Amino acid sequence: MPALNITRTHNLGLAGARAVAERWREQAEQEWGMACQSEPGASEDRMHFARSGVSGELRVTDTRFDLQLKLGFLLGAYSGKIEEKIRANLDALLGPEPSA
Repeated sequence: MPALNITRTHNLGLAGARAVAERWREQAEQEWGMACQSEPGASEDRMHFARSGVSGELRVTDTRFDLQLKLGFLLGAYSGKIEEKIRANLDALLGPEPSA
């Protein structure tokens, strides 16, 4: 099963990152047909999501978004395009990535 691991840093703090994660969840449910389940934590939130051919987890902290995605056989052929689309989506939601 092909997998994508995408890490994106930000300067939003945990409250700001939670707000962005909520927007991402709404988008995932409405546009992509994902079923999402959130698990808030003290310093890290986790969101599990799935639909036919795709499953994964989004971990949100005060400085990072870590997205782990497992693609089914049919979608695996499009993993490059899917990763490109996800990165563009995160850039749109989070703004420019902070400099190191």
